[in-house]
Amino acid sequence: IKQLKDVGRPFRHVYYRVKQKAMSTQSCPHCGEKQLKIELEKPVTIVEVTERGPERLSASQVRQRLERIPDDDLWLLDINPETSRPEWMVLTVLPVPPVYVRPSITLESGFRSEDDLTHKLVDILRVAQRLRENLNAGSPPPVIEELSDLLQYHVTTYINNEAVGTSPAMHRSGRILKTLAQRLKGKEGRFRLNLSGKRVDFSARTVISPDPNIGINEVGVPRDIAMQLTVAEKVTIWNIGRLRELVRNGPDKYPGAKYVIRPDGKRIRLKFVHDLNELAEALDVGYTVERHLMDGDIVLFNRQPSLHRMSIMAHIVKVLPYRTFRLNLAVCTPYNADFDGDEMNLHVPQSEEAQTEARILLLVQNNIISPRYGAPIIGAIRDFLTSVYLLTRDETTFTKRELAHLLAAIKYDGPIPEPAIKKPEPRWTGKQVFSILLPKDFNHSFRSSFDPNRPVVIRNGQLVEGVIDKGAVGVEKANSILHRLARDYGNDVARAFLDKVVRLVNTYLEMHGFTFSVDDVEVPRDAYDAIAKIAKEAEEGFVKLKAEYERGKKDIPPGMTPEQAFEQDVLQLLSEARDKAGKIVREKISQDSSAVIMARTGARGTLLNIDQMVAMVGQQSVRRERIHRGFQDRVLAFFKKGDLSPKARGFVYNSFFSGLNPIEFFFHAAGGRDGLVDTAVRTQQSGYMQRRLINALESLYIEYDGTVRTADDRRIIQFQYGEDGIDPAKSDHGEVVEPQALINALTGRVKGDQPASESYVDERMREYEDRMPPKPVWRLAEALKRNRASKELVDLAFEELLRRYNESRVEPGDAMGVVTAQSIGEPGTQLTLRTFHFAGVREQSILLGLPRLIEIVDARREPSTPFMKIPLKGEYATNRAKAQRLALQLQYTTLGDITEEIVVDYRRRALVVKLSMEAMEERGVTRRDLEKAAKNLNGKVDEENMTIAIKLQDDMLFNVTRVKERVQNTKVKGVRKIRRAIVRFENGRYVIETEGSNLKEVLQVPGVDAAHVETNDIYEIAEVLGIEAARNAIVKEAKHVMTEQGLDVDIRHLLLLADMMTVSGAVRQIGRHGVVKLKSSVLARAAFEISVQTLMDAAARGEVDNLRGNVERILIGKEIPVGTGMVTILMMHKFQQQQEKGDVNGPQEGAAGNQ
Repeated sequence: IKQLKDVGRPFRHVYYRVKQKAMSTQSCPHCGEKQLKIELEKPVTIVEVTERGPERLSASQVRQRLERIPDDDLWLLDINPETSRPEWMVLTVLPVPPVYVRPSITLESGFRSEDDLTHKLVDILRVAQRLRENLNAGSPPPVIEELSDLLQYHVTTYINNEAVGTSPAMHRSGRILKTLAQRLKGKEGRFRLNLSGKRVDFSARTVISPDPNIGINEVGVPRDIAMQLTVAEKVTIWNIGRLRELVRNGPDKYPGAKYVIRPDGKRIRLKFVHDLNELAEALDVGYTVERHLMDGDIVLFNRQPSLHRMSIMAHIVKVLPYRTFRLNLAVCTPYNADFDGDEMNLHVPQSEEAQTEARILLLVQNNIISPRYGAPIIGAIRDFLTSVYLLTRDETTFTKRELAHLLAAIKYDGPIPEPAIKKPEPRWTGKQVFSILLPKDFNHSFRSSFDPNRPVVIRNGQLVEGVIDKGAVGVEKANSILHRLARDYGNDVARAFLDKVVRLVNTYLEMHGFTFSVDDVEVPRDAYDAIAKIAKEAEEGFVKLKAEYERGKKDIPPGMTPEQAFEQDVLQLLSEARDKAGKIVREKISQDSSAVIMARTGARGTLLNIDQMVAMVGQQSVRRERIHRGFQDRVLAFFKKGDLSPKARGFVYNSFFSGLNPIEFFFHAAGGRDGLVDTAVRTQQSGYMQRRLINALESLYIEYDGTVRTADDRRIIQFQYGEDGIDPAKSDHGEVVEPQALINALTGRVKGDQPASESYVDERMREYEDRMPPKPVWRLAEALKRNRASKELVDLAFEELLRRYNESRVEPGDAMGVVTAQSIGEPGTQLTLRTFHFAGVREQSILLGLPRLIEIVDARREPSTPFMKIPLKGEYATNRAKAQRLALQLQYTTLGDITEEIVVDYRRRALVVKLSMEAMEERGVTRRDLEKAAKNLNGKVDEENMTIAIKLQDDMLFNVTRVKERVQNTKVKGVRKIRRAIVRFENGRYVIETEGSNLKEVLQVPGVDAAHVETNDIYEIAEVLGIEAARNAIVKEAKHVMTEQGLDVDIRHLLLLADMMTVSGAVRQIGRHGVVKLKSSVLARAAFEISVQTLMDAAARGEVDNLRGNVERILIGKEIPVGTGMVTILMMHKFQQQQEKGDVNGPQEGAAGNQ
């Protein structure tokens, strides 16, 4: 054990082996005495099974035996004898907690009510007293035994009132007492309620409301709140005049002060001071004034649930009238706030350090780019997008007066550009107005949301062509104007730009107006005739399908019942019908309709919403299938029994515009309710997943050498964060730089126009490859060759790339673990909860969305939908018949799959298995397969009657059911666990997709391209291909879940998650049995889950907590060693004094000069 500890290898398994060996040994190795069996009757009775029968051991006997264990043996049992001896586990004295732990309260009636712990202690005392009296009086043993049992019961329930095998102790009123263990555990326990998080002072909470006229980094604070919250300001020679004025105003006049603290630490509350003027005059340097919150102060603003780090940001105070917090609308996305009654919290940092830290790290503009996907998360939303689109359309122009009105809104102070239209009167275009907001040297081109085929071009700060919408200034759009400004010009430029955009477009929208009315969803009469025709065609199609289904003519995909196949076909038919109707509407509806503008600019809604408003609402579903539950064989009583038609199963033919009939309305309500239930379940599941992720990853941080380590034992998890050391929050959508954007930005800065040779570019590329990760260098080199850049541009581009790379690296102390947990947990709420059927493929349903993500982080032994993709090689890849044969060969078939019935022939004492020809043909079972299976069961194949006869022994006759079961489960052919195999044609070759997974055996099948086989069973990959492969599989699976739902999560987060799960050499779950269990700190494990048991075990083992990690330091109220808490400064005071005196020879030899 010592050897393993010294080299830092895992050593816990040695203890386990020692215990196993000791438990299996039946006699003493020293004296040969037989070890008797010892049983624990829960909770605390210990019984020894002797030859005379079971005998109960008293506490003192148990203690005597434990005392005899030598220290040397304890080390091998994972107990540290220096901090814990086993006999200490038998209490001879009971510590009594002080009264602060168990305060008594006086009720209104004047009665004293004691705490639960006091009640229990009184019980213990009372019984102990009686026991002592009885012992002294020499009472008979049964009485003594009963009393000692009672004492034991009271002590047990005093420590844990939910102990197994005891009835819980109760109060007179019948309420179950809350004793020591109950005080610690669970959400309401000491750990989670009072230690991991606490209530705080200097905080405020009220309703939020929108205000587009304050900056994105400001917050409007009601005056009432500003007068309650205070900031401590030290008196200096520079601010003494201002602070005296505040003291004179006192606590009730704004702006004023509430307290003055004298240099000796005495606090003066201004509410009770008679002469404020006198106090103000007495103010001197060294005093501290606790003044009201004022404009320009820094505060933290937060909205729960705090799912990611942008849920708490620093804002600058702007004191305003009325009673709500005011928030700029561009900041709603990171907080996920709306104004339907949301409340938010405001915290005032008190110390100079805290305020500085908030100003440097937490201000809103420093969080424009989200660490989840490396693109802006703060930007224009809703109305602003509509307005900015209308503003920048080609046809928008303004008179001088309108222009002045718009420029006043953004407080523009500068020259007015030349009007674009001179005659008949000068007019300026909306594009010119928007261009005023852009930096003069800004060059960029990208695609807009409104018209992805037409590029938006900005040259030298002028919007030349295209419109501005979500693609330019919206959230979650990489490479937008906002993204480029934040990356190339800095966060403050981006903030000023966004503030002005919001004010400008808000003012324009007030001038222009924007309405949404019934007229916006009107289409010509002939469109409705076409839609009615489509509905009729759908009805006819359904009748045809139903006839096929009833005659049994429908070919059924494998693994489906006829009903399921029919339902799938109906769903496809109806969804096609709705799409056709939608298509007609999209062609006929006016492109100037407000609905279309909102949907296409990305302001609100989708084209699907328009389809539902105008064309038809379509199929309503509950749990992703047509609505079918209700009365017997029908959903509602006015349908005929067994009616499967679209309208009886929740298809809504009407649009919202034409109005739903009562039946459709009912179905629509059912579909809506399903959505609400889904959301509620999802929030809860995703919240628990996020808590586990945070707890497992919270200790990861970046060390000064660029490695990712755990805070408690400095264990290396990654040698370089994300394999290239780039922080997604400082990146261009996960890359160091977008090469084309970089070249566009630099083109104006260089003079040369002679294209550089490819060899020159390659030479420069090789030079930079060693100085940074090669991928961005290669991408830039390719782009430079494509653009035929000049030598000057090539040199400049590579220089700029290196500078950008150094800027976008993670910083030492960054808590990347928490960022990762947030970036995976926060989208969890947006993932769907249900399995999807593969689009267009109706043979397979595969688990996706939140349940699959939970399955991955849980490291489940078996995925709920195991699945393999098996590429073929050689002629199998090109010849369908061969591929089909191979698929049949893989599919696992038992006798039960191909039997019609099994009969017992008592006369011949045989079991006769009647085979189904149809099933055998479908599964490709050959005669050889049958003979092999029969041989395993010592039976005979009779080919004429298609039966297998199996001889029965005497003992089998009494147990025929078991024999039948065995026969049905006998393998005929195929690979174990592979329930179904389907052949698909993909990228020019055949692949087999299977339901069920068995990597080991499939790799050995001839014809399989073993190097490219895929499975979603991570444990299997770890077993067959090793832990590195499993780590890659975790990344790939998690990425697939996210991408499939259209969520963007940077790959670096998934890499870190996978590394954390596999760092111990096996796949571990993110939770109390996996990653959290590996933490060295007792308190960290206890704070997560199962607190009491963790603490008991640790106490028994005598574990020591070094308080190095984050959780345990928060519990005891110490600074955590991550971020700014990682840095300490040593200052050489002596050296400083010498310098001031002019003796600048520096520190003497041997002094700590390097500090």
